[in-house]
Amino acid sequence: MMTLDSTTMVLVLALGNLVLCSLLFFFDYGAARAPAPAAGSWGLSKQVQAAAWVLLALGGARVVPEPLALPAGWALLIGGVALETGALWEAARQPRWRRAMVPLAIVAIVVFLVCYLIDDSGLRNLAALLLLGGFYLLAAAALAQGWRGITMLQRVLAVVIALLALVVAARGLLVLVMPDGWRWLSNELLRQLSSAALYLLMLVGGFGWLLLARERLQAELARLETVDTVTDVPNRRGFFAALAPWMALARRPGQPTALVVLDLDAFKRVNDGYGHPAGDVVLRHVAGLCKRQLRDSDQLARLVGGEFAILLPRTGIEEAALVAERMRAAIEATPVKLDRAMISMTASFGITTIRADDSNVILLQRADEAMRGAKAAGRNQVRQAA
Repeated sequence: MMTLDSTTMVLVLALGNLVLCSLLFFFDYGAARAPAPAAGSWGLSKQVQAAAWVLLALGGARVVPEPLALPAGWALLIGGVALETGALWEAARQPRWRRAMVPLAIVAIVVFLVCYLIDDSGLRNLAALLLLGGFYLLAAAALAQGWRGITMLQRVLAVVIALLALVVAARGLLVLVMPDGWRWLSNELLRQLSSAALYLLMLVGGFGWLLLARERLQAELARLETVDTVTDVPNRRGFFAALAPWMALARRPGQPTALVVLDLDAFKRVNDGYGHPAGDVVLRHVAGLCKRQLRDSDQLARLVGGEFAILLPRTGIEEAALVAERMRAAIEATPVKLDRAMISMTASFGITTIRADDSNVILLQRADEAMRGAKAAGRNQVRQAA
C-alpha cells in the first residue's frame, strides 16, 4: 500500500508528464518544420508514461482499485520507457536496436506481471525498478553512440541518464538484498532518491530531447548556408571557405593546387524545354559523374546555375587537365535519363593553378576566362588558362 508521500510523488510525476506532453503538443501545433528523427515514437512514449503515472496516482488515491491500477500502471510505464529508448536508438540511426525494443518490452512486462503475482510488494518493486533502470541505461547507451563525434550536450545527457538509471536500479536491488537499508542509506532514503531520480529522468528526457532537436536544427541551418540543396555539394560560400587555406599555402614553396571550372553547355535549354525539375536532375547527374573522377581530398562545388568548380590540392596543371578530360568524356558519354526523354549533355572546362599573388576574384576570373575560351572554340573541350 502506498504512503501519502509516495502517492504525492506519483501525482507529481503524473502531472509533470501531462504538462510536458501538453507543451510538446502546442510546440508542434501547426508547425511547418520538419519533424526530428523518431519524434513520433518519442512523443507517443511520453504520452504512455503520462497515462501510466496517472493510473498509478489514481490507484494510490484509491480512485481505481489497487489490484488493477498497480500492475497496469507499472506495465504501461515499462512499455513507455522502452518506447522512449527505442526512439533514441532510432534517432541514433540504429534500426536493429530500435526493433529489438518491442520484444524486450513485451518480455519485461511479462516478467514484471509474473513477479507481481508472486509478491505484490517487494518482488514487484525489485522487478519494476530493475527493468526501468535497465531500459534507461539502454537509452543512455543510445545517446552515447559515436562518443567521439557527438556534441558535449549529448555526452552530458548520456552520463546523467546513466547515473540516474543506476539510482533507480539500486533501489530495486536494495529491496531484495537489504530490506532494512545499509548503514546511513536507509530504505526510505533510497526510496526518496529513486523517486527524485525518476522525476529528473522525466525532466532530463523531455528537455534533453528538445535541446538536441534544437541543436540538430541549428547544425542543419549552418550546413545549408554552405551546401547546395540540389546537388548536396558545397555552394559558392562553402567553396570559398574550403579554398581559403589553399590560397594561403600557395604563398609558400611546394606542390601547386589546381582549380577547374566547368559550365554545362546549353543548360538553359534544359530548363526552358523540360522544366527546372529536369534541370535539377541534370545537375545531380553531372555532380555524381564528377565525384567519381575525384579523390577524397578534392572538392567539388556548385557556383551558380550549371557552373561547377573543382579544387584539386597538390595537383599541377597537366594532371588537372587529365582529370578534367575524364570528367568531360564521362559527361558526354552518359546521357541523363528522364521519365520521357534522354538528354545528352556536354561541358566546357577552364583550368588554372593558384598563384602566390592571387585573390579569390582573380583566381576565379582566370579560370572563367579559360572556360569561356573553351566555349568560344566550339564547346565540349578543356582549355588551360594562359
